[in-house]
Amino acid sequence: MAAPALSGRTGSAGSLGNSPTIAAGRLPHGGVGPELDFRSAARMEDLNRLIQEFSKHDQREYDDQRALEIHTAKDFIFSMLGMVQKLDQKLPVANEYLLLSGGVREGVVDMDLDELSVYARGTDYDMDFTLLVPALKLHDRNQPVTLDMRHSALGHSWLSLRLFDEGTINKWKDCCTIVDHINGTTNYFFSPTLVADWFYQSISLVLLEVQKKPQRGMPRVEKVERNGTIISVILGVGSSRMLYDIVPVVSFKGWPAVAQSWLMENHFWDGKITEEEVISGFYLVPACSFKGRKENEWRLSFARSEVQLKKCISSSLMQAYQACKAIIIKLLSRPKAISPYHLRSIMLWACDRLPANYLVQDDFSAHFLLGLIDDLQHCLVNKMCPNYFIPQCNMLEHLSDETAMLHARKLCSVRSDPAEHLRTTIEHAKAANRLTVELQWRGSSNNLPSPQSDASGENQPDDRLAKKLQQLVTENPGKSISVFINPDDVTRPHFRIDDKFF
Repeated sequence: MAAPALSGRTGSAGSLGNSPTIAAGRLPHGGVGPELDFRSAARMEDLNRLIQEFSKHDQREYDDQRALEIHTAKDFIFSMLGMVQKLDQKLPVANEYLLLSGGVREGVVDMDLDELSVYARGTDYDMDFTLLVPALKLHDRNQPVTLDMRHSALGHSWLSLRLFDEGTINKWKDCCTIVDHINGTTNYFFSPTLVADWFYQSISLVLLEVQKKPQRGMPRVEKVERNGTIISVILGVGSSRMLYDIVPVVSFKGWPAVAQSWLMENHFWDGKITEEEVISGFYLVPACSFKGRKENEWRLSFARSEVQLKKCISSSLMQAYQACKAIIIKLLSRPKAISPYHLRSIMLWACDRLPANYLVQDDFSAHFLLGLIDDLQHCLVNKMCPNYFIPQCNMLEHLSDETAMLHARKLCSVRSDPAEHLRTTIEHAKAANRLTVELQWRGSSNNLPSPQSDASGENQPDDRLAKKLQQLVTENPGKSISVFINPDDVTRPHFRIDDKFF
């Protein structure tokens, strides 16, 4: 399906005078020249090389100790959530979390970034993750889910607890706004802000108790901060610092009725993965529309589906996307009108629009980078960026003309000299890696505890586990991990990468 706002070729930003490339051809003197970008005159092979260099510095390899530190931090977070569940029994006893590589600031979920503190890799953390934690689950339906969107902008919804049993209503009453009807009935609407209040207080209480009885090898809690409706936790494990953005969500099985028409169209993933894999479920995340009521409105999220779609995207396109994302995060950070999630949607629309044999070419990363910049520029000029799963929902509808044109002009500077912006991005990645290495060196020289120094005997981590974890990390770069956790038993590894358990 062609995106409503991005119909035509990749160079649809031609309204700004940008033609993506000139293919290699005969020069006036009869020779064959290199393939050039028409707008900037950059050599495509040079841009490809810079994208490859950025990927090398952005995708870090982990040794056995780092793999164990990742595993230790993950177990600590899951144990913490198990203790939160036991505080007041609000969270489901057996819960299925979705663990995503990259923090909320990286655009792994469609959340507003305005209320988030600024964290930087290297300065504040070494690795970042987003963890979606269902506060409520509605998993007993095998039909399209109809939500109450009467009071909300498209792609958003209020959530009445009428969909749940009496026990659930009683547990969550204090996290609801109340509407009394003329007929005498009372309706409880699940409030994202009140849920976030409860979640932050519960996590803070649990971490306070845990820190009263520290154990050797236990992660250091370096920061716990509420960012809007997200709880950000930075853990120190050994010489590593890990950022977890923990997001309370509502989890649904099935597919929302508002996105039902999307399933009727042709998509790039047809024949590569099954429809059942794509529509296995969705979430409501605590984010509201531009004019919505923060205390009542939730946003539809298809993070579970996006995990599956990523399997169908070529590595060269993903490299271009990561490089483009790194550029726009720095360039378009103020005002925060553009999120990396917008770029992700643009990439998915491009996958639907362009031929599969074009998108899988290994040496076309430069073409893809320039195309993504052109498409984002086109979206800004037209103030139109359709949500991939709900095309009738325009994610840039709220932008003022002034802000849209400000960002479009900034992108013009990138399009005029993409090589220079790539080089700057590479230097930022190198600097972040240097900071990480320096902090690791200081940590080792100060004898900071690590998981490997926890104890001896039967409590000593199995070296085979370390090797398995390292293998999972190196063989699955950028993949998202779903996790099943029983709070009464967090002793076993419980990674799930796609459909495989580890």
